[in-house]
Amino acid sequence: MVELGKGANTQVGSGRITAELHVVGDPVDLSALLVAADGRVRSDDDMVFYNQPSAESGAVRHLAADGTGPERVEVNPSALPAGVDRVVLVASCDPDDANRTFREVKEVMVRAMQDSVDPVLFRPPPLTDGERAVLLLELYRRGPSWKLRAIGQGYAEGLAGLATDFGVRVEEPEGPEESEASGRPDADGTGSPYDMETPVGVSAPAPTMSLVKPPLGAISLDKGSQVSIGLDKKDRELVVTASLEWDGGSEQRRRKGADLDLYALFVPASKALRGGAKTPGTLVKAGHAPQGEPLRPGGATDRARGTGRTGGQATKGKEKAGDVVYYKRLGSLKNRPFIQLDGDARVPGRESVRVLRPDEQGYVLLCAYSALSNGFGSFRSFGAKVVVTDGRGSTVTVPLFENTKTRYWVAIALVDFTAPDEAAIQHIEAYSARMTERRPVLHPDGTIEMNGGPVEFKRR
Repeated sequence: MVELGKGANTQVGSGRITAELHVVGDPVDLSALLVAADGRVRSDDDMVFYNQPSAESGAVRHLAADGTGPERVEVNPSALPAGVDRVVLVASCDPDDANRTFREVKEVMVRAMQDSVDPVLFRPPPLTDGERAVLLLELYRRGPSWKLRAIGQGYAEGLAGLATDFGVRVEEPEGPEESEASGRPDADGTGSPYDMETPVGVSAPAPTMSLVKPPLGAISLDKGSQVSIGLDKKDRELVVTASLEWDGGSEQRRRKGADLDLYALFVPASKALRGGAKTPGTLVKAGHAPQGEPLRPGGATDRARGTGRTGGQATKGKEKAGDVVYYKRLGSLKNRPFIQLDGDARVPGRESVRVLRPDEQGYVLLCAYSALSNGFGSFRSFGAKVVVTDGRGSTVTVPLFENTKTRYWVAIALVDFTAPDEAAIQHIEAYSARMTERRPVLHPDGTIEMNGGPVEFKRR
């Protein structure tokens, strides 16, 4: 393994290179620019990112984070035309939120890999001056060979400003005056049919590059992986739906009822902590003291509480129901918590919670409980899975992979709403101890404690 310092370089072969982006903290995006010898792109086609995932017939490709790995860019140097002098890799904060900077990103690391060659790693220095994008690595020509150089230069203007500096024409949001100017009616109110057309002999301006993120489509998470759905948290029409689906697994179980129950344990934004030593979704033991900064000023601090019992300094033996939506407490969409369960399905099928007002949410842990009448089969044998959708073109399935039996609880997926413009969905699949009825606990920092909550038997 070769780890480069800022400004250092190393020679690489002409075979395909895969660069993976790894971050701790707020998520960032990976993109690539194909740059000519004059330091600029040849056209907008030379920007490769989530909206334009390929250039030069696949010589450079963007691959979104999925079950097979993190977000990455693949480059085939031998397939690049002579006009491309270098390929620059860029990490950037979401362009839709100007308040996001690398201050909230604790660690950035890019790993470049080639077959039969040691990986090349680069960690840029901390970016604490309001940078919203950073040049990571550049793959550049040196005669007939290729080299990798570590850059580490930050940009306060973000991806749009950085791309513009390299010659990409980035789409600007349309202002009110611009949107009203075209097609304006004449004084008599009729308007001219030629107002919307380009005058003869004048070329229409070339379309500019849009940085607005597309929906994810339908994806399924691999074990331990996660993915993010972009959310406009000011959109009061937005509904995130999380469903527990199961088919019973066998006719014998279906005859018994195969009664699973969906529990949504939640930490509201007013109590949520972020940026602690342990990342959200980490499994912790009893006595865990949640750490981090309040998501909201004046929110949870040293009085932070977890779901199911008090936080950090929990009093032994003093448990409480905590923040949870389930068949006995369906929740509400009109008032807090803005989370509601659709009911109790006692036969194979589906139970769903709808989540409104993502700006009011911190963390939501989706768990399944297996009633005593089900016997001792594994949750997977019941065909159980969680499906999360935003109703806007992004659907994430979180399956189960283990055949763990004699367990009454499984924490399946964590939905992290703490980022300002997205929700991260993480595969958890953590089981309760053998024959234990204690519910899981969701702490204010998004960590998860199994076997720590109250016991509540379900009666038919």
